[in-house]
Amino acid sequence: MYSEKVMDHFMNPRNVGEIENADGVGQVGNVKCGDIMKMYLKIEDDVIVDVKFKTFGCGSAIATSSIATEMIKGKTIQDALKLTNRAVVEALDGLPAQKVHCSVLAEQAVKSALFDYAQKRNIVLEGLEDFNPDEDHHDHEEEHE
Repeated sequence: MYSEKVMDHFMNPRNVGEIENADGVGQVGNVKCGDIMKMYLKIEDDVIVDVKFKTFGCGSAIATSSIATEMIKGKTIQDALKLTNRAVVEALDGLPAQKVHCSVLAEQAVKSALFDYAQKRNIVLEGLEDFNPDEDHHDHEEEHE
């Protein structure tokens, strides 16, 4: 059973699309589960002034992407780095256990876009020192639940 918030973000996703000349772009997911998320960030003075996403996947993947964009828009980079999959699940009033991996992907998509931003500027963001955008995050779901 899906919460009203999950259904709302699935049926009316926020911030869908692309940002031309984005400051950071991150893509996560794999063909194994079928969920692929791409996140675009526009950053000014260390603040995320715009964020868009494109997600190929199930309703939960779309809903978690949508809510994650709302949760980081207008936030500083450091605040966005604190986004957790648990916070995404809570913001959606819960997800079925078999769909928690979608919230992990949403968290990782944000981090991947911030990692790209840092790479483009040749800077290191605290919290992303050991981040690997090519890692399969499905292998680490248990750590996030």
